[in-house]
Amino acid sequence: MPMQQNELERLIKEAFPDARIEIRDLAGDGDHYAAHVVSSAFIGKNRVQQHQMVYSALQGQMGDVLHALALTTAIPQD
Repeated sequence: MPMQQNELERLIKEAFPDARIEIRDLAGDGDHYAAHVVSSAFIGKNRVQQHQMVYSALQGQMGDVLHALALTTAIPQD
């Protein structure tokens, strides 16, 4: 069963309450998403560490319910 977009957003928001999140369903199948996550939790972390933090927030769903995630992360610029 595919992951719903709102569930993906909920898991990320739960781990990063201050996050600004943009999610797009790339194939319309609930299995292939692109996500852009901006959070102050990423300050001082390199890009790999930031991505690991987001994958951790998905609680093992990556590769199971969620097949593919094109992920970009950033720290707030304001």
